[in-house]
Amino acid sequence: MTEPRDHPFVTAVKPLVDAMGGELMDPALAQPDDVVLAWEGQDLLAVRLPQLSDSLDHILAALERRYGVPLAQLDRKSKQDVVRILEARGAFSVRHGVETVAGALGVSRFTVYNYLNRDSSAPKGTGKNSQE
Repeated sequence: MTEPRDHPFVTAVKPLVDAMGGELMDPALAQPDDVVLAWEGQDLLAVRLPQLSDSLDHILAALERRYGVPLAQLDRKSKQDVVRILEARGAFSVRHGVETVAGALGVSRFTVYNYLNRDSSAPKGTGKNSQE
């Protein structure tokens, strides 16, 4: 068998697994919660998914890489954008998600809630707030 790490399927899924903060491993080492991926009927690799709290840390680190600076150094608009991205990714469904995000952004929990509420209460396309 071709070395699994050199297999084209592994090469294809590795960026996705890395983006999720998962770990690639030999399928023989898979535990019940791991996802075993097969190719042409043969188990090729297993993926160990991160815990939800680890996923949030991984997403925050990826956003720092995207913006090129620590999130706490971003301007207010960029921090609001980060909160929108994190909300779309489900970051606030994780226990202590608001506190974790507030710490990463260098703002209070109240500020994060304000950013979240600002998006949900803003009129869509009409009125005086449509320019914001």
